[in-house]
Amino acid sequence: MNDTGQLSTSAALYQRALKVLPGGVSRNTVLRQPHPLYAASATGCRVTDVEGVERIDFANNMASLLHGHAHPAVVEAVTRQLHKGTAFTLATEVEIRYAEHLCGRNGAFDKLRFVNSGTEAVMGALKAARAFTGRPKIAKVEGAYHGLYDYAEVSQTASPENWGEAAQPSSVPVAHGTPESALGDVVVIPFNDPERAVAILDRHRDELACVLLDLMPHRVGLKPADPDFVAVLRDWTRRHGALFVLDEVITFRSEFAGAQSWYDFEPDLTALGKAIGGGFPVGAIAGRGEVMEVMNPLAEKLLFPHSGTFSANPITMTAGLAAMELFDEAAVARVNALAKRAIDGIDKAIRSCGIKACVTGGGSMFRVHFKESPPRNYRQAYATAEETRQIKVMLDHLLDAGMIMINTCTATISTVMGEAEIDQLVAAMESGFTKLTAMK
Repeated sequence: MNDTGQLSTSAALYQRALKVLPGGVSRNTVLRQPHPLYAASATGCRVTDVEGVERIDFANNMASLLHGHAHPAVVEAVTRQLHKGTAFTLATEVEIRYAEHLCGRNGAFDKLRFVNSGTEAVMGALKAARAFTGRPKIAKVEGAYHGLYDYAEVSQTASPENWGEAAQPSSVPVAHGTPESALGDVVVIPFNDPERAVAILDRHRDELACVLLDLMPHRVGLKPADPDFVAVLRDWTRRHGALFVLDEVITFRSEFAGAQSWYDFEPDLTALGKAIGGGFPVGAIAGRGEVMEVMNPLAEKLLFPHSGTFSANPITMTAGLAAMELFDEAAVARVNALAKRAIDGIDKAIRSCGIKACVTGGGSMFRVHFKESPPRNYRQAYATAEETRQIKVMLDHLLDAGMIMINTCTATISTVMGEAEIDQLVAAMESGFTKLTAMK
């Protein structure tokens, strides 16, 4: 309600939404009590809601916006393309130009295929791995989010009640009705635990098509994977004829060539999405030429027929190319330095307030945990009821202070931010820690 006792614009919109959308939303991440906030407009790093309130956007549509909102170069490029057409049953030159650009950023990308979301990219990568190896099973990290695909989503919401022994994590369904057959084809391994991971993988060595890994999984704590853990998985896949598949849907923004450049190895396949769309829905499957050949319709035997009505549509290709050309090595270094400034400032605020909390992250992303030390795996990152309450208090405090965060208390930095925005966030975090300390 507003001051006159009438429903606010957002509240009225939500009442309408409840009549036509399950829960009143099309994605659960926008839900909050008593109703979602509704955007009216945005420019740069600031979003204005339908009530006229302006906030600094540290969520950047779940890490998908590199340059904030309505960047002039992206808007201009897309506007030109809009006048030419939005989608055709014909190929376009910009698809080739953009593929050339992305392959030029990373030596592991011999070829790629565009799709329409990160979920679709992961799904395609897993199907390609099965097609290449002729094997049915995949292995993935406990708690890691890889989208909506039955196999990729297993155990992303596991809890102490059902996650099983640490040495043998259970394959836990997310959606009710997930087939037992799908659960049986997913091997779950613990994050950053090479010895246990290998012991589990060894039991399925002849059945595994691939090991799927996010190098800095958000739900597992947003902490980069230990180099020895990654090296052991890469070595295991090579020795046993499985593929090593990376999910860089979120982390490709971390470095010019993606987070994989933090490590001394090359994957067989990489799933991309989010930031490479320039603000539009996108995905891509990239990797070793021999593996990508399973999707070649001109091959003597086509192993993985693949198509999609809006794959490589010229609007997304144009926006993505414009955005990624702007995200050069200097831009990457700048946003990563801003993220480090934020992490250092928040660490200092935590020590100053004497609260039990820590910060994890890498590249241009970081996450605040209400834990004494950084979690090393999903079970350590799992939030208790008290920690969940603290996160809510902090998020509400930040929202009132004029800042939007991802709902795990995670932030992503965009190129249109500067030190002033970072320092505002650090100051708001510090006052939030003080509030939480006083509430005990």
